[in-house]
Amino acid sequence: MSGPTMFVPHRRHRRGAVLTLVFAGALATGAATGSWGADARGGPLPAAARAPRPSAPAAHAKSARPPVRAPANTGRSADRWGGVYSATEYEGFQRALRGEYVGVGLSVRRAADGRMEVDGVERGGPAARAGIAPGDRLRSVDGTEVTGRPVTEVVARLRGGPSGSGTPVTLGLARDGGREWESTLRRARLRTRSVVAERFRDGPAAGTRIKVESFTHGTGKQVRAAVRGAGPREGVLLDLRGNSGGLVTEAVTSASAFLDGGLVATYDVHGRQRALEARPGGDTRRPLVVLVDGGTMSAGELLAGALQDRGRAVVVGSRTFGKGSVQMPRPLPDGSVAEQTVGHWRTPSGQAVDGRGITPDLVVHGDAEPRARAVLGGLGPGA
Repeated sequence: MSGPTMFVPHRRHRRGAVLTLVFAGALATGAATGSWGADARGGPLPAAARAPRPSAPAAHAKSARPPVRAPANTGRSADRWGGVYSATEYEGFQRALRGEYVGVGLSVRRAADGRMEVDGVERGGPAARAGIAPGDRLRSVDGTEVTGRPVTEVVARLRGGPSGSGTPVTLGLARDGGREWESTLRRARLRTRSVVAERFRDGPAAGTRIKVESFTHGTGKQVRAAVRGAGPREGVLLDLRGNSGGLVTEAVTSASAFLDGGLVATYDVHGRQRALEARPGGDTRRPLVVLVDGGTMSAGELLAGALQDRGRAVVVGSRTFGKGSVQMPRPLPDGSVAEQTVGHWRTPSGQAVDGRGITPDLVVHGDAEPRARAVLGGLGPGA
């Protein structure tokens, strides 16, 4: 079984086998940042909307946090990361980890005044075909006004439940210049783009920005390919802002793109210590800056913490979320899945992350990307 936990055993165990590692952040912590991928990012929304809200300082969130209620049937109020998910919800989360989702192909964020804004549009999706663009304002979903509502609620309405593929949804939209209109779309089964790489140039300095949305299946391979595709003397800006986690094995593979083996993190399950190590052969000479913020969680924090502790990268931005606990799933007789916290993970230097987060080397409030690019330029060209 696999799912929204840090540790999920393989169905067949081999001698010395490492557990498949997944962080619960995509369900429980996705709701805590003010920005969600309405379709393409985050876990299955029915579960996410019911997950317990983490108690991290408000200053760490990218915007106001929507209210989230705890599952009524957990019976473990002391375990803020514990929860019970139906079989349908759990299967939906596993689909999300495979990079699959049902929706219209747009992401939304809540602005300071409570308005819902389109943050991104998936290329080739229903929203893109309808001409919806980033920056448009989402006014309503199927006639329900969404301004001021929790982001998780808006996302759930956009997705339309577990059987949403092919069903219609009518969006009320507005655009600068006074245009207001309605557009009826049909939800479709789509695939996420967990890694996007793009070249940039700031004056004489050039580099490659690698944005990692989440750690779904294949993300590590995509990160490695993006690093290999960068210019031979260019630095890399690894953007982990808003990354709510995912498969830890993919985070370790991503770390292997920049490290020549060695420790990535340690973790414990019921007090038993284990280690995660990078594969040898990564690019250790290319200048590297990592961008983080309060929405960087779980596996995103593991990657940022490893690169910082190993002296491989300069970390720029604001303090990360602080999700350093480990959950293990347990199937229940009715087919649902219960999760319970069983341990914690630490960075290579032994730093505990849970409830503390990772403090960047250079703390920047607001948009940190210009500063990060400047730092990258100051590191000089790669070998």
